[in-house]
Amino acid sequence: MPPSLSKSRYLNGLQCLKYLWFIIHQPDAVPQPDAQTQHLFDQGHLVQEYAEKLFPGGIRVPESVFRGTGDLNAKLLDKGKTFFEAGISAGGLYSRVDILQYDGVDKWDIIEVKSGTRVKEENIHDVSFQKLCCERRGLSVGRCFLMHINNKYVKQGDIDPSQLFTNEDITGQVKEVEAGIESRIREMQSIMQADTPPARLPGVHCNDPYECHISLCWQALPENNILNLYRGNAKAFDLLYDGTCFLRDIPDSVKLTGPQEVQKWCDLHGSAFTDKPALAEFLKSLKYPVHYLDFETFQAAVPLFDGTRPYQQVPFQFSLHIVDKPGAMAWHFGFLADGNEDPRPQFFNELRKVIGRQGSIVVYNQSFEEGILNDLAAAYPEHQTWVGQVCTRLVDLLQPFRNFSYYHPDQQGSASIKKVLPALTGQSYDDMDIGKGDQASLAYLDMMSGKMTAEEKSRTRTALEQYCALDTEGMIWIVNKLKELA
Repeated sequence: MPPSLSKSRYLNGLQCLKYLWFIIHQPDAVPQPDAQTQHLFDQGHLVQEYAEKLFPGGIRVPESVFRGTGDLNAKLLDKGKTFFEAGISAGGLYSRVDILQYDGVDKWDIIEVKSGTRVKEENIHDVSFQKLCCERRGLSVGRCFLMHINNKYVKQGDIDPSQLFTNEDITGQVKEVEAGIESRIREMQSIMQADTPPARLPGVHCNDPYECHISLCWQALPENNILNLYRGNAKAFDLLYDGTCFLRDIPDSVKLTGPQEVQKWCDLHGSAFTDKPALAEFLKSLKYPVHYLDFETFQAAVPLFDGTRPYQQVPFQFSLHIVDKPGAMAWHFGFLADGNEDPRPQFFNELRKVIGRQGSIVVYNQSFEEGILNDLAAAYPEHQTWVGQVCTRLVDLLQPFRNFSYYHPDQQGSASIKKVLPALTGQSYDDMDIGKGDQASLAYLDMMSGKMTAEEKSRTRTALEQYCALDTEGMIWIVNKLKELA
């Protein structure tokens, strides 16, 4: 008997049939969810809870009821009811419907709840599979909806579910993808019973719509391979399939962008590329005293504080290094919020205390810090003038690397500070307890939850302070190295 094809397996198979085979036959090759993925799952469960508040009297159905065959129809014939997490099993297929609502006449509406902010193609396929499960079980499906987060909603007081969500009718879109669903299901069921995985080379599908973490498909590729081509996407895979493994081997007939040409040159010569005039021009823009600034933020699908929106970046920490003049030692200032209150007022007050009135303010990826500052100006309009003045002084250290004024092969096609810092200075984030922005966000949320012991909280605060401080001190090291090169 073939394995049951669940909704999640169906979506996996749509992305990659090889991935589906591994889920069935070699589940150990599929990594367990990391902390960030688990956080997204938890956010999804919370969003589901708020969506259910819009359907008073709805019934959460135990999985055992809907997996059985005896009382399914009896339960559903109780007209006028709404069911949450209704499991539907029929003909080798299994799905859970977030909200299954009787329309009051003779049909059932499917309402899929998502923590995203718009309808995506994979959502349409998701609902189409649910609809087929319901129809195979004998239920007549009327309309299909996708209830997703309204990112314009601003929290004031208790969460208002009617404002938190947007409910879009996707019935027509579901019908458009139904045409081939039966054949897709048969193909997947065949793959699930096969002794060997289907042949499929890595491609753009490996990260669309979700990133695949199975490493077996990539083991044959050497370091600094063609897939590191900056913004290469399909072009990089086409080159790989044509037998081009290294950047240096890209045929001259292939049209490359300026950054891609730099990458090819670096791989060919085995060295970094430096555009000294461009670096000198960038460095001339720095005015002393130079401030090196970095923010840490978190975001939540359901806003936690009044005056915030879903997925708004809420700042909770900053690090600031100030160099008064060339060659001077740097002064360091830092702030990390404590407790579970809205961190923004204290964050903003402390930031205003330590940023001087003159000199450049160097950040890495200016749009991020500028966006946070503008959000703060909107929240505290009495300080809009100050924020505006600060924004005019921002200098983006990402610029020379995004423009490939400097590039080292160890960056592997990335201009991220996590790649630039070790490639340029030899320093890295590898040995830190917290070494990435998403880890910092989750660590702060864990501290806010109040579930940490005093010792755990102390260790976490230290790790957060070290991580954020490295971001700004690392920028000083990068600038100093650029001065040497220019």
